[in-house]
Amino acid sequence: METLGKLALKSAEAYPEKVAVKDHTRSFLYKEFIVRAKALAAFFHNQGLKKGDRIGILMSNRLEHIELDIAVAIAGLVKVPLNYRLHPKEHQYMVQDAGLSIFIGDQQLIDAIGVVLPTIYIGEQYESIIKEYSGQEYKEEVFEDDLFAIMYTSGTTGNPKGVMLSHRNMIAGALSLAQVCEVDYSDIVGHVAPLTHGSNFLSHVSWLYGLTQVVYDKFEPEEFLGHLAKDKVSVLFLVPTMVNLMIQHPNFDASKLSTVKSINMAGSPIAAAKLKDALDKAGNIFVETYGQVEAPMCITMMPRNEIRNRLESCGRIGVFVDVKMIDEDHNEVANGEVGEIICKGSLVMQGYWNNEKATQETLQDGWLHTGDLGWRDDQGFVHIVDRKKDVIISGGVNIYPREVEEVLNLHAGVKETCVIGVPDDKWGENIVAFVVPNGKEEVTVEQLIELCKENLASFKKPKEVLIVDELPKSSYGKILKREMKQLHVGVAK
Repeated sequence: METLGKLALKSAEAYPEKVAVKDHTRSFLYKEFIVRAKALAAFFHNQGLKKGDRIGILMSNRLEHIELDIAVAIAGLVKVPLNYRLHPKEHQYMVQDAGLSIFIGDQQLIDAIGVVLPTIYIGEQYESIIKEYSGQEYKEEVFEDDLFAIMYTSGTTGNPKGVMLSHRNMIAGALSLAQVCEVDYSDIVGHVAPLTHGSNFLSHVSWLYGLTQVVYDKFEPEEFLGHLAKDKVSVLFLVPTMVNLMIQHPNFDASKLSTVKSINMAGSPIAAAKLKDALDKAGNIFVETYGQVEAPMCITMMPRNEIRNRLESCGRIGVFVDVKMIDEDHNEVANGEVGEIICKGSLVMQGYWNNEKATQETLQDGWLHTGDLGWRDDQGFVHIVDRKKDVIISGGVNIYPREVEEVLNLHAGVKETCVIGVPDDKWGENIVAFVVPNGKEEVTVEQLIELCKENLASFKKPKEVLIVDELPKSSYGKILKREMKQLHVGVAK
């Protein structure tokens, strides 16, 4: 298998006159873009950085993310991308844990952290370095199992963990995405989701085919649809929250998606009712993948031609992993039975940076224990039930929050839902549902309770239904259930 640096260099050699990347003000051909990346690699070498040294990257969605990926890859360095939506104190932990050699990004974001490190600010300083080192080259000998990135988890249960991903991991993810998104040499890739995480993997797909990439700095549904049509974007990544905001926007215009072939949805589950609504309004342009930072994007893959008939599945097992479901005693369960999803293969991380204990707990005999519960049907399609830690135990019976959420989402006036378990002296835990209306239809507690009565066993019905304006989410768009439990305590008082 190749390395990411080699893939980018080959694309530049094959398509020198093709636009490699652009945003709303700038555009670079492959021959120009590769010169910029090589200049950065030469600069890093001149500064004394050695193979394996870590480079912190902190900025909003900018095309510099993409050229820094190339520079890091050909210089044998390791990138540490930090989500710009996080709090400076969260960044402090990651910077210290990763042991950065240099920091690159937006001045305002970096200065807010207050760490003392060699720093390059995006803008005049960054561009002056590229100008000074333009025409120079430095290439390190890099192998497919060398580390390329340390990507931090969202830290929903304590400090985030630094996931170590190699060139092999990244390319396995890129090849998987290329397959499920049906990528070809004429595609144009759009990036509006953060290039620090999900959308970044599509960037690497672009180097397999020599594609043009378009970077957007913000997501405003109506405006964004206009950009997609103008730029003729055909492949992009969106988290389900973005899809819902786009589809439910009062001015949604499906004709502006006419050039779009594949929207990869990943990052969190999407309710079957919301997925059906998206397919009905936008057409069969959605593909779904299930993965974790620890096994990026493609543990399972659901292509366009299958998704409408499999709304509650996340697809079949990906091409670069083996997957099985196990019980509490680590025995594999039969098709149709719920177990923890574990996987191994080229997609799976090398481990957690500076955290051998967590590595040993999560990687056992090469198998990544995802913490997700699911089952596989006889056709090989995987169904995610819930996070293992989110299962509600009431009266000694396991209740999966997602099953209740799916029913609540059947209401046409519901935007999104979250179901949690709260302590109860009699039953152990009670079921509490939070519901956010979408403003299109009236939503009442009585309607939602009745919906649950019609579709769920009695013991699965929520004890409480609370209608709220919004749900607390992480910077990656994931609902923070621990904050929901704190919110319930406040409401109960």
